[in-house]
Amino acid sequence: MTPRPKRDREPAERLPVARVCVDVPLPHLDRTFDYRVPSDLDVKAWPGTRVKVRFSGQLVDGWLLDRVEDTAHEGRLSWLEKVVSAEPVLDPQVLRAAREIADRYAGGLADVLRLAVPPRQAKVEAEPAPPAPEGLVPEPPHEGWQRYPAGEAFLRALGAGRAPRAVWSALPGEQWPDRIAEAVAATLHAGRGAVVVVPDARDLERLDTALTALLGPDRHVALAAALGPTERYRRFLRARRGQVAAVVGTRSAAFAPVADLGLVVIWDDGDDLHAEPRSPYPHARQVLLTRAQQQDAAVLVGGFARTAEAQLLLATGWAKEIAANRDQLRRYAPVVQPADDNQLARDPAAASARLPSAAWLAARDALAAGAPVLVQVPRRGYVPAVSCQECRERARCAHCAGPLALGSANGVATCRWCARPAAGWACPACGGRRLRAAVTGVRRTAEELGRALPGVPVRTSGRDAVLASVPAEAALVLATPGAEPVAEGGYGAVLLLDAWALLTRADLRATEEAARRWFNAAALARPAGRGGKVVVVADSGLATVQALVRWDPAWLAERELGERRELGFPPAARMATLTGQAEAVNDLLDLAKLPDGVQVLGPLPVGEDEERMLLRTGRGGGLALAKALHDAAGVRSLRKAAHPVRIQLDPHEL
Repeated sequence: MTPRPKRDREPAERLPVARVCVDVPLPHLDRTFDYRVPSDLDVKAWPGTRVKVRFSGQLVDGWLLDRVEDTAHEGRLSWLEKVVSAEPVLDPQVLRAAREIADRYAGGLADVLRLAVPPRQAKVEAEPAPPAPEGLVPEPPHEGWQRYPAGEAFLRALGAGRAPRAVWSALPGEQWPDRIAEAVAATLHAGRGAVVVVPDARDLERLDTALTALLGPDRHVALAAALGPTERYRRFLRARRGQVAAVVGTRSAAFAPVADLGLVVIWDDGDDLHAEPRSPYPHARQVLLTRAQQQDAAVLVGGFARTAEAQLLLATGWAKEIAANRDQLRRYAPVVQPADDNQLARDPAAASARLPSAAWLAARDALAAGAPVLVQVPRRGYVPAVSCQECRERARCAHCAGPLALGSANGVATCRWCARPAAGWACPACGGRRLRAAVTGVRRTAEELGRALPGVPVRTSGRDAVLASVPAEAALVLATPGAEPVAEGGYGAVLLLDAWALLTRADLRATEEAARRWFNAAALARPAGRGGKVVVVADSGLATVQALVRWDPAWLAERELGERRELGFPPAARMATLTGQAEAVNDLLDLAKLPDGVQVLGPLPVGEDEERMLLRTGRGGGLALAKALHDAAGVRSLRKAAHPVRIQLDPHEL
């Protein structure tokens, strides 16, 4: 049918005005615009659909958010040009959460919707919908949660349709995918939906397997970027159409459109993969907490370690703790032993393998018992940093001043920034030409341990190739943090090397991040009753080491939160960072009508041409600060300012 010419178009008889969010990433356009709905699009143009509208003389994409009877606009309204798809992919509850997230992070609604709804795949919308499974999910078993004093009560509350909120400290060796699957099953048994977010694809695969085993097929979908756009959109539509009641996935799944949301879960919320790298940089934890608050849903924040943000939920009484008592901990935890780096100097044999005697003995005993040994090495590569053999000055590239690194034992040092080889390198301080390892990577460590323990298989897991699991046999498994494979039956020993590399990071979360990586690795060890041992090469007097020895992540999180309160850092306060050229940052600050009580700290250099300003306010002033910065960014956008400023609220890294 030929479309009617625009001049002959007639407005829809009912609700003739459409309120549209145009998909234009400019801060000064972060509002709705009214358009006239023609009668020929009346049936398809409903809230939640994708549309095209004429904006500044161009045809742009947009979201139809609402239909109303009249408009406050005094001029003539433009027509709605096209309904891209009659599929209402934008759920009203997701829209509500997206608006609050945009306001919290000083962003635009269009930017958040771009994160929340995947790109359209027309052929998927035309596919016949598979039948939804019939009947309710049976009540799940409670045995796994009975090991926690408050665990079974939490599960029963979910099964009764209530909305408990909890922070869960998982036991060492806990099969956490099974526990989360049971919580999801209890929620579905009550007739409500669930959304679960995990850090990466390996965790998602484990959880997907556990849910399929407990719920049966076609009861849930797993969303991840690795699926590809077609399959991802197909699974997204199944959730939007109400064909499944549970969605699991990585950070973008936090916006999944689940009907009658009854439970949100985030596992290992301290992982930086939960922080969105695209504007406005929301954290998956905050997205889930916002949705839970808006929709009266239950909350489960779980992990082997605990973040200061999770501890704040407990401190304010917003959530309750689910943790095992000390008797259960003694039953399931491995023995944790600190070993000072100074032991290497007193033990030449151990020094050749970079292992203190305590770590060496633990590895030898585990291998003799036929168990695998996990060695966590914080640095990837072979030798990621080298220095002068004579004066110990860090070796840098003569062209760009980048750090030099070695890729193999007989290789030539190359620059990690510009990749230029440095075959003729000479130390600018002393003229020396010999290099030594300043930092040892996982591949070099694997080489050294392989020579020290001949005949023992050596496996590596890291950036280039991440192992999901290893068999229960004697082997050395070297992994970078976050890439530790699961061992069948657990590891006989877990060795945590180069603790200084984690603890000395110039970041607010250095202590918290070191603890998270250590607890996650140590949780893969066998219980002490089966010979499991963890050796951390660090000073035993450090609070992080003491928390690991006692297996007390709650104590460390409470201590960390207390220090953040004293220093005035998130989550005890709200903080914004402004990053850009000095002139642009100062311009934005001049335009921003900052609320009373906002402290301006800085500037801090972050590059050759950029600086960073920090803005701090109390927790209650976060929304006002975000609005002031967003409005100032809108003014600069309207003026077409030449240099951008990156605005981040409560960034994961400071």
